[in-house]
Amino acid sequence: MPKKHILIVDDEALMRDSLEAALSRQYRVDVAKDGKTAIATMDGADYDLVLSDLRMPGFSGMEVLRAARQKLPDAKVVMMTAHGSLENHVECMKEGAFIYVMKPFSPDEIEMVIEKALDYQRLSVENRQLRSELESRYNLGSLIGRSPCMEEVLELVRTVAASRSTALVTGESGTGKELVARAVHYNSPRKDGPFVTINCAALPKELIESELFGHERGAFTSAIRQTRGRFELADGGTLLLDEISEIDLSLQAKLLRVLQEREFERVGGHEPIRVDVRIVATTNRDLQKEVQKGRFREDLFYRLNVIPIQIPPLRDRKDDIPALVAHFLEKYARENGKPVAGISEKAMNLLMDYDWPGNVRELENAVERAVVICKEAQIDERHLPPDLLTRRSPGASEDGLRVGLTVHEVERMLIFKTLDAHRGNRTAAARVLGISSRTLRNKINEYRQMNLLPDSLKKNGDAGQ
Repeated sequence: MPKKHILIVDDEALMRDSLEAALSRQYRVDVAKDGKTAIATMDGADYDLVLSDLRMPGFSGMEVLRAARQKLPDAKVVMMTAHGSLENHVECMKEGAFIYVMKPFSPDEIEMVIEKALDYQRLSVENRQLRSELESRYNLGSLIGRSPCMEEVLELVRTVAASRSTALVTGESGTGKELVARAVHYNSPRKDGPFVTINCAALPKELIESELFGHERGAFTSAIRQTRGRFELADGGTLLLDEISEIDLSLQAKLLRVLQEREFERVGGHEPIRVDVRIVATTNRDLQKEVQKGRFREDLFYRLNVIPIQIPPLRDRKDDIPALVAHFLEKYARENGKPVAGISEKAMNLLMDYDWPGNVRELENAVERAVVICKEAQIDERHLPPDLLTRRSPGASEDGLRVGLTVHEVERMLIFKTLDAHRGNRTAAARVLGISSRTLRNKINEYRQMNLLPDSLKKNGDAGQ
């Protein structure tokens, strides 16, 4: 690991030299004899910490501090002075100094201060990098789908993210509801705030109230200290109520009050606590039916259902399968260090013909399994899960037609079969299909862009114009 880089700024030569001698054993150290030199040195530099005297002729330590905050946003600044005052201390901290140190000090004392400052600097950089990775991972481009129904979902997420309104994300298990919820947060003005989740189905009803609202010390037998709940932890950000349909009726009234008033009391407490939290809830159940059955409060349903986002099951967006497969294949090949780079046409056809009751999660598991057991450069049908090979989709016929296919999918299958029958001759295929050669060419280009073109058509390069 490279040494941390420190800039020492002091107009006293004895102090500069002693600090340089003490710190050079552990860090890369540069020195500047005045503020003007220090500010010029910062341009294009990679300093992790600036250690500056406060009182210097010409450019003062305060000017060095302000320049460092502008030019070195990740660096920590430690201010030194032999002429301290409360006003100076307050001003330095307001301008962003990490700490204010009084001279004289021993080498051990300043080394401890610097070590602590660099620890904070490392954590700040790691947090910024992590936040950047999260924003990249959950940007709208990471929601894979080119099918019309997914395009509608993406457009709705884009619109919803910019608002403050509560969103209810619904869909079957495995469709990616939490991924959509995170995309709403990380594409919103709240993206720099916390994203907090709670699985309402994973906790017993005796604990979920404390998890949501926190508790005071002594509120119950095991409450040995005051604890903040998820609403407090999510203040200024987003709270995901995962599987909201599983929350107990007795707690739904309290949750409704928080949504209406934006305040609550901890368990065992009496002081109202106000929070600024954006709520996103998810469920795989039909909440309107749950309301009719008396298992979910109608008023809470309408509070949650301000902006409904329905995630379609994978069987209704088969055109997204090739892109999803390519994404998962690249991901798991990288994670497992495998040279797997593609999938055979027959294997892809099997994936396209399956109805995926477990949705995207089941597809991801199938691709991960295939990558792990594959010893070649390409996945074929031997690497797919056995039940996927033996279970045909409901209503499937020998030619692949089945109940549940969209008109767009049937059209694509018919075009491919006709081209295959005429060995890729587009003119002959267009004549049989009753469309123009130009229309057929446009369709083929569309399928190529969506990575849906069979290997047989890729090989003969759409021959036979």
